[in-house]
Amino acid sequence: MEIFDLKSMEEKQEIYKEEEFKIRHIPLSEGEKIPPCEMPTYVIFYVLEGEAEVTVDDESVTLSKGKGLITEPATLSMETKEGVKILGIQISKGE
Repeated sequence: MEIFDLKSMEEKQEIYKEEEFKIRHIPLSEGEKIPPCEMPTYVIFYVLEGEAEVTVDDESVTLSKGKGLITEPATLSMETKEGVKILGIQISKGE
């Protein structure tokens, strides 16, 4: 068992990592972006604070506090105007 406190986390950090899945805290500052990247895993994003525009392949959505997104392997990117804190979970596709 591992316990972590998302409210006290300020920097990007990997919270947990196993072969099958990873959990990350992803804070982005005002105007910051994550460029398009090919994700070979399923991805779950959950917004803890703020708002971000997330693009999955060619479809964009705006996620705000309390909202989440689940996607199959895809090309993902993200940007925020005012800053955001996200919990990101990657789950490997079963063979």
